[in-house]
Amino acid sequence: MDQKIESFIIVGATREGKTFRPSDWADRLCGVMAAFGHDNRVKYSQFVRPGCSLTGHKTVIVDARLHKANPLAYQFVVDFAHNNNLQIEAISDDQV
Repeated sequence: MDQKIESFIIVGATREGKTFRPSDWADRLCGVMAAFGHDNRVKYSQFVRPGCSLTGHKTVIVDARLHKANPLAYQFVVDFAHNNNLQIEAISDDQV
C-alpha cells in the first residue's frame, strides 16, 4: 500500500471533537524536530512547526518536503497523529 505524500495540518482535537491533551502537545512535537541555532536558541524545523486555528485548537503544520529530507521523521508525525486519533487536514504546498 502506497502512502500519499502531502503537506497537512494536525489539529489538536480527536476525530470525535475532544481537545487533545496535554495542552503543550504541539510545542513538544515540534520540539522533537527542532535544533539549536548558532545563537543557542531552539529553532523549529522549516518542515514541522506550530500553527493556529480559528477553532482555538493548537495545530502543527507538516510540510511534504519533510518526506524527502527525512522519511522516518515524516512517518513519525503521521503515526503520531493516527495513534492519537487526531484530526488531519490536507493542505496544498502553496499553503505551507
